[in-house]
Amino acid sequence: MFKHILIPTDGSPVANKAVKAGVALAHRLGAKVTAYCAIEEPQAIYVEGYAFNQNEIDGFEKRARAAGQKRVDAIGKMAKAAGVPFASVAMTASTAYEGIIDAAKKRKCDVIFMASHGRRGLSRLIMGSVTQKVLSHSEIPVVVYR
Repeated sequence: MFKHILIPTDGSPVANKAVKAGVALAHRLGAKVTAYCAIEEPQAIYVEGYAFNQNEIDGFEKRARAAGQKRVDAIGKMAKAAGVPFASVAMTASTAYEGIIDAAKKRKCDVIFMASHGRRGLSRLIMGSVTQKVLSHSEIPVVVYR
């Protein structure tokens, strides 16, 4: 069935549950796992009367990369404990959903296994849904864990 599963994470409790389920699925299928954490490109930041300088933006990006790497490393430990072949990637992307799709294509994954936060109503309208955008734009099959 699936031989290479991309498991994206944002580090949230819902995503962590999906990670566990995705690693378990990979174990049952004998599939490889690639863990992914999107690091969104920093935007020019301006807060009423104050513009962040490049050093502050660079510091933010460095901390975001470290946090992303920590998240994918945790998936790696879980995969290793389950005897699942593993690779990790924390890439900069303009948006999380584009990064997820791009990582799946570049790593030649045959499925994306991801969480859904299950937002409804106004919060979904305002915040959007990375999962919904991946479902809408990906040519690679997507399994949504809730």
